[in-house]
This record gives sequence, C-alpha cells and structure tokens, in this order.
Amino acid sequence: MPLPLAPIAGFALRYGAVAVATYALARRVETGHYDQRTEDAMADTPEGVTLSRDGQDVRSTGKFRRTIRLGANGPAFEVEATTLSRLRIRRTR
Repeated sequence: MPLPLAPIAGFALRYGAVAVATYALARRVETGHYDQRTEDAMADTPEGVTLSRDGQDVRSTGKFRRTIRLGANGPAFEVEATTLSRLRIRRTR
C-alpha cells in the first residue's frame, strides 16, 4: 500500500519554515552582558514607584514584588519586576 506524501509534505514545509525563521532570528539577536553595578542598583531600589526631579532631569524607579501561589496547596513563585528610567530634555540651538 503506497504512503500518501501530500499531507506529510504540508507538515514538513510548515515546520521547516518555522525552523528556518527561528534560526534566522536567533542569529540576529545579540547576547547581553552582565553588569554587577546594575544588579546592585536594582536590588537597592525600594518597592513602589518614586519620581524625582533635578534641574532638567526627571528620574523614576519602580519595583513590584509579589508571591503567586498556583492553587490552594500548589507551588509558589516570587515575581519581582524593577524599572529604572531617566528622561533628559535639553534645548539645543
């Protein structure tokens, strides 16, 4: 009994296209670097949102830390998100 190749060829083309696109994207993404000073600054950031202004600079920080439990007796995960930002606007002539 012959094996029908048309359905298999469709799946192969689809997954092959996804694999090639993923490979191309992975080649373009640059690897990041680890900076201990940045990690220390994020660890020292207070929880909540702050906003400060110094001359022409406006600085803001935000930190969100929560523990999320999946189900009544399920596993728990701690989620921490930290943001540091600076907006500087200067007049040029």
